[in-house]
Parts: sequence; structure tokens; C-alpha cells
Amino acid sequence: MSRIAAHAGLLMSAALLSTTGITPSRADDLREALATAYRTNPTLQAARASQRAVDETVPIERSSGLPSIDGQATHTEILKKSPNSFTSPDRVFNANVALAVPIYSGGAVRNAVKAAKTRVKAGQADLRGTESAVFSQVVAAYMDVILNEAVVGLNRNQVEVLDVNLQATSDRFEIGDLTRTDVAQSQARLALAQGDTRTAEANLAAAREFYIQLVGQPPVDLEPPPPLPNLPETAEQAEAVALENNPDILAARERAKAAEHDIDVAGSSRLPKLDVFTQGTYQDYFGTLGGSIGGAVFAQSETTAQAGVRATIPIFQGGFPAARRRQAQASAAAALETEIAVERDVIAQTRAAFSSWKAANELIASTQLAVDAAGLSLEGVRAENSVGNRTILDILDAEQELLQARVRLVTSRRNAYVAGFSLLAAMGRAEAKDLNLDGGALYDPQANYRRVRGKWFDWDDDPAPTAKSTRTVDTPVQDGSISTQ
Repeated sequence: MSRIAAHAGLLMSAALLSTTGITPSRADDLREALATAYRTNPTLQAARASQRAVDETVPIERSSGLPSIDGQATHTEILKKSPNSFTSPDRVFNANVALAVPIYSGGAVRNAVKAAKTRVKAGQADLRGTESAVFSQVVAAYMDVILNEAVVGLNRNQVEVLDVNLQATSDRFEIGDLTRTDVAQSQARLALAQGDTRTAEANLAAAREFYIQLVGQPPVDLEPPPPLPNLPETAEQAEAVALENNPDILAARERAKAAEHDIDVAGSSRLPKLDVFTQGTYQDYFGTLGGSIGGAVFAQSETTAQAGVRATIPIFQGGFPAARRRQAQASAAAALETEIAVERDVIAQTRAAFSSWKAANELIASTQLAVDAAGLSLEGVRAENSVGNRTILDILDAEQELLQARVRLVTSRRNAYVAGFSLLAAMGRAEAKDLNLDGGALYDPQANYRRVRGKWFDWDDDPAPTAKSTRTVDTPVQDGSISTQ
């Protein structure tokens, strides 16, 4: 029994989420997992592409204030002429080119561009939020794999202990030292432990599959995670940082500002509009226009040009502009309320995450005491059983209590780390720039915005889209096996 107890202690020291200084070969660490997800996670890649689509709203809105040039060409064959038309041609070719330059649009273009720029900022904040959410999922999945590997190891060790215990109980039954009831109790506990091991193995396989879903590759000998940086001392400190830096709050604020610009855009439809225009026209009758009347000869082609200033003054539109403005005002009011709702949600999340993190850390200490006490209790029960003061059931109960305490310990360490990272995410400090990820330059959404915001050429396309995420169809099916080294 002492040999098995020592084996259990060694297994616990390897299974618990603590650094040992021994690095297994081909091991993955948390930073590598986050960097891989940063490059290949489809949710994150889709969010970046969606933000690039939002960037294009700025040149789209600006285009309404730029000059426009239209051309038109028409060739007409006259199939039947009027009998009273003596000069009608048989065919005619007409071409014209028109240039329009907006001068004043009631502020519609200016405010639409402002709203688009503001929504670009909101979208960039949303992208930060998506990045933080994906990283939080990866951290949880990473810790779940480590946790479930530890639980599988603990349960397998329990099966070994109970198997040895059953053998010893059977031997003592053969010599009449114990009863058949003692043997049956040992058999029942061993069967239950074997069932718990199968359940733990299934949970480990599921955790590994979810890890693959997020990271894109199977987990290999995951190393203990590094300490979390920049955790706050108090809930008030965490809340203050979150109110200034949480991406959800920043996005809601920018959308509220954009909604205010939408009010001015809606109201501009009842203001005058002014534009300068010019048009040139060319017509060719291919020598089929009439003949000569009174000695006059008709020209078979002609060119005309005109230019002017056009003012459009709305007088009555059936209440449409006022309805659009009231609608925009209502939407702006909703955006303001949404901003407050998001703020409330972030405050609640930050406070709850801080509380969970503190509680989980305190639980680690108390659970460690429980593990130590349960280990001493098991040794005492075994010693007392050897002199007849304890039953086999007492030993089985003590072994079960030690297993439960060890599982609670690894679970509390997992929960503490995940809660700490969730707290950083609520504070807006769980993004790639905060985690010093390796693997190349970080994605900069501002770079694409600077690239497209001033574009005006109609044929300035981007390359055809291609998927950047990795597929997981070729990854092996995961199971509940763990390394025996």
C-alpha cells in the first residue's frame, strides 16, 4: 500500500497545474496555442474580413460628394418615317458625356462620412472584443485539457489502488480474516472507479476536440501556463480599467456618436442641393438626314455642349424628411441606452470575474489543506485497520475522499486561471498586444482602413478572397489516453 501511495503522490505532483522545471519533448505551451489561434482561427479571421467590409463604408459615403461622369451611346435605325417628314434620317448615332460636380448637399455627405468613420472605430473595437473572446475560449480549452488529463490520471491511479486493495481483501478473505461483505464492498468501489475513469476519458477526448476546434491542431503534452500579468489588486481598480479600455464599451460609445451624425444626414433631405454640370453631345446621321430646302444643306453630324449650375430646392415631400429625422433621433436614443446597458454589463462582468478569481485562489489554499488532511487520514485509517480498529469500508471511504479532494484541487487551479484571464478580458487586457505573442507581426486593422479610405478609382479591386483558417478534417480523432511517463 505504501508503494501505491507514493505512486499517487508522484502522479499528483505531475498532474497538478504547477511548474516542475521538467519540459517534456514536443510540448505545446499556452502562448503557442494563442499564437496559432490568432493566425488560423476562423472566427477571428471572419471578424477581420467583416471589419475590412466596414472600412469600405467610408469611400462609399465619400463617393456621393465626388464628381461623376456618365457616358451614353445610341444607334437608331428608322424603320418607318412619317409621310410628312421630309428631312427625317434613315439612321442616327448619338453619343453624350455628362459631368456633374456636387457643390452642396445639405451636409448629407459630410455627416455620412463622419458616421462611417465613427462606425469604423466601433468595428475596430468589436474586433478587439472578438479577439479577446477567442483568446478566453482558447485559455479555457487549454486548461480544460490539462484538468481532464489530471483527472484521468487520478482516476486511473484510483483504479490501481482499488485493484490492489481488492486483491489484498480477497487474500485476507481466503484466510478468514475478512468477510465476503468486505470483498463485495471492494469490488463495488473498483467497478465504480473504473466507470468514473471511462467518464473522465470521455471528458478528456471532448476537451481535446474543442481545443482542436479553436486552435486548429491537437494538443501535445501541454505545459503549465505562465503567470497572468497585470492582475488588479482590487475590484475598483479592475472596474476603472474596464470602463476606459473594455472594447464593448468603446464600440457602444462610437455607435452612439455615429447615430448622432445619422440625425444630421436624415435632416439634410429637406435642405437645398447645388451642383455644377456640363454635357457634350455628338450626333451622326450617316448622310441620311434630308436634303436641301431653299438652298440650305443639312449637316450630317453635329456637336453640342452645355454647362450650368443646378439648384434643387425641396418644397414639400409629404413629411418624409421629418419622419426620417425622427426615426434617426429614436435610433440615437436607443444607441445611448445601449451604451449604458453595455456599461452595466461590463461592470457586472468585471466585478464578478474579480470575485471569482479571488474566491478560486482562496479555494486553492483550502483545498490543498483538504488534500493533505485526506492523505493523512487515509494513512491513519489504514494503520488502524491493521490492528482491527477500522473496517475495509473505512479505507474505501478515505480513499474516495482523497480522490475527491485531489480532483477539487486541480479543478480549483483551473478555475482560478480561467477566472483570472476572464478578468483581464473584461478589463480589455487580454488581446494579442497584451500577451506578447510570437509568430510574426500582429494584425493591424488600421492599416487596411488607411489603405482604402482615399480610394476613388472604379476598377481598383482587391484580389479574390481566399480562406486563411486551417481546416481540421485531417486531424486524428481524439481519445482519453494520457502519457504514462
